[in-house]
Amino acid sequence: MEDSTRRRRSKNSHETGAGDSPGAQWNLNSKGRAKLLGVSRKTYYEWEEKSLKAMAQALENHPAGRPPASIDPEKETLREQIRELEKELDLAKKTIEVKELLGAYEEFRHRGSKKKTDRSTRSDKKSCGDC
Repeated sequence: MEDSTRRRRSKNSHETGAGDSPGAQWNLNSKGRAKLLGVSRKTYYEWEEKSLKAMAQALENHPAGRPPASIDPEKETLREQIRELEKELDLAKKTIEVKELLGAYEEFRHRGSKKKTDRSTRSDKKSCGDC
């Protein structure tokens, strides 16, 4: 159906003729309303049934908030893979950090033991030099 036809029918279903009281088109019988909309009575009754069902459904109680989004299994699988890879990456970063800290600690410990040996050697030299 063309947009212009839809607009005209929608407009006709909500407007009244010049000089008519508001809602005068609803005083028409089904044949008159179908003619006003430019459709057959059968089509009018189909539309009326659809609209009444839609109105009844709109008035039913529904849970508050947005309806839950449908879950795409492929997307959920990919999200789970991303979470697992992020965990692995985090573990790898922490492992590297620990290795760097251990390397720095070993270097510090090696320097400390070297200094202690140097001091003991120096003190031996001083004591020998004092003799």
